Amino acid sequence: MSPQSDVTRILQEVSNGAEAAVDRLLPLVYADLRRIAQKYLAGERPDHTLQATALVHEAYLRLIDQSRAEYRDRAHFVAVAAQAMRRILIDHARRHGRRRRGGDRLRVTFDEALTVSADQPSMDLIALDLALTKLAEQEPHKARVVEMRFFGGLCVDEVAEVMHVSSRTVKRYWQYAQAWLYREMAGDGAPGS
Repeated sequence: MSPQSDVTRILQEVSNGAEAAVDRLLPLVYADLRRIAQKYLAGERPDHTLQATALVHEAYLRLIDQSRAEYRDRAHFVAVAAQAMRRILIDHARRHGRRRRGGDRLRVTFDEALTVSADQPSMDLIALDLALTKLAEQEPHKARVVEMRFFGGLCVDEVAEVMHVSSRTVKRYWQYAQAWLYREMAGDGAPGS
């Protein structure tokens, strides 16, 4: 049995309430979750109080503790985990008194995700969250693509599988969302501002 089908089978057991399956799941998804956490924290200051391991464990506990959570497969679980990590980091930033503009910002580097100019190498995670929330109000499918691609690190085909759409549709949504978020965060009176 492949590791992918192992994860799917165990996720189905977890969704059905099998507590023993929870212990078998973490080793199979830990590398994916750790990669997402490291990506989130890459632009953060070295003495940040939240480390990648803590972020992984907090998100995992939240996901496994949900009653009636139904995860279809590894890609779906990773997408939901990325969303959970994003929420944890936003809550953490707000608890520590960060302001939306200025001050000690939680920063995320956009490596291959959104096209940003060289003089803007990173973005404020809270500002990104606000922009993504605004996009989700207007274009929920496109916002979900951003969550899965940028935050979850899923490829186009994996996102297409999770969303039950074609890869071509995911590419179109991704392109639209990149442009929309870039304009929104640049604050130049773009759509949605």
